[in-house]
Amino acid sequence: MKLRLKHLALALAAAAGLAATPLWAQQNDKPLRIVVPFATGGAQDVIARYLGAKLTDKLGQPVIIDNKAGAGGIVAADAVAKATDGATVLLATGGAVTIAPHLQAKLPYDPVHELVPVALVADTPMTLSVRAESPYKTVADVLRDARAKPGQVTYASTGNGTVSHLTGALLAQASGVNLLHVPYRGAAPALTDLLGGQVATIVTSVASIEPMVASGKARVLGTFSRAALPSMGSAPTIGDATGLPGMEVPVWVGVMAPARMPAASIEKLSAALVEVCNLPETKQRFAQLGAVNTCGGAAALGKVVTEDSQRWAKVIKQGGIKVD
Repeated sequence: MKLRLKHLALALAAAAGLAATPLWAQQNDKPLRIVVPFATGGAQDVIARYLGAKLTDKLGQPVIIDNKAGAGGIVAADAVAKATDGATVLLATGGAVTIAPHLQAKLPYDPVHELVPVALVADTPMTLSVRAESPYKTVADVLRDARAKPGQVTYASTGNGTVSHLTGALLAQASGVNLLHVPYRGAAPALTDLLGGQVATIVTSVASIEPMVASGKARVLGTFSRAALPSMGSAPTIGDATGLPGMEVPVWVGVMAPARMPAASIEKLSAALVEVCNLPETKQRFAQLGAVNTCGGAAALGKVVTEDSQRWAKVIKQGGIKVD
């Protein structure tokens, strides 16, 4: 009897230990690896590292951040699509998932069938901005000048085929004006030329323009967001400023997994991400990065991805946009 009681006690202790172990750790014996399609130090990288730190406790496993920059996110997306360890996911953005399929003749992965949504995390809104000394005071000023001088009013972007480029093209197409696109290799050189007067306007993220606004070097004329952003002062949304529909452009950040990852693992990871995203400190941390937390599960991200892909397919086709 004593032996049986001892065995029962050991069994109960083991069961209690298992119950106390997060479900992810019960199902996975490997650390979670989040592949980030950007170099270290940027807003998306910081978001990934913040999520990783919070998820370590939620999942009961270490979280590794793996930066794989290159080809507009295609390198990272391909690596995740082909991952077979059941513990590798992508910090996804539109570049490799909803834009590249409409610009590249052939991708090394199928974003529709080889990547599946896990959770929607954040939005990093875009802006239409000018240098402080610009004669343009409103979005209407820019569009009025563009109608008067077709193809002469410039807007800088962070590169051909980027969301910055396509957002400017969306505004031009919807407004019926011809804005001259000037692509740069990233935000830094584009902002330098904006402040130097080489380009009239720029379409760039809140995160990129915010330091220039804070220092009095630039002004935001409007944001491509659903609602006005407190961090951008009195700047209206582009939709409100123009009266045009469809000017909300979610520059989304989410987590996607290989389609072969077990459904149970995806479900547990999705729940953990939504829980982390809903923390008050997450909202505060994201705001510091110029991002808005837009917490949602797999269905929410799937909806955003579908709408985003449809938006960019139309803009790219209408504008005859191609990349080298």
